[in-house]
Amino acid sequence: MSLTPVLLGLGSNVEREKHLTAGLDALSSLLVGMRCSPVFESLAVGYKGDNFYNLVVMGHCESELTELDRRLKFIEADNGRYAPDRKGLPLDIDVLTFGDLHGDFNGLVLPRMEILRNAFVLWPLALLAPEVRHSGNGRCFADLWRDAQIDQQLWPVPFFWQGRSLTPDELLEAYPK
Repeated sequence: MSLTPVLLGLGSNVEREKHLTAGLDALSSLLVGMRCSPVFESLAVGYKGDNFYNLVVMGHCESELTELDRRLKFIEADNGRYAPDRKGLPLDIDVLTFGDLHGDFNGLVLPRMEILRNAFVLWPLALLAPEVRHSGNGRCFADLWRDAQIDQQLWPVPFFWQGRSLTPDELLEAYPK
């Protein structure tokens, strides 16, 4: 089976470090060559609750889209996403892009609309994959971020995974909270 390039968005507003770390650990066994964006904190958008931590991961996947989506739901469930008594959103993982697919795939619309609507998706994408092109409009993520007019507050935050910092010091210094 061939490998498909994928971009995934992760977010959490409950025990953020714990759940994002667990999500990244699980994804590292699903994705080949996984790379992570810096981590950003943002106010909750379209959701009542505490601030979110968000990041984007990039890698290659052996699974078909439906299988990947199913596995992501299991990772979310393992982190309490679907618990009846949960408060907030422990872990959310969204398929942002899957190769160059464009359209509706059994209810999963790609590329994900949130890419162009939410700064907490587009800014990490622009930093992680600046030259990758949005399969809907053909523009690269760096240009989309440069021209974006999204009225949302977010800022980079320190975050460590597997002993390394995901958010560079230069970014933290350039955008203090």
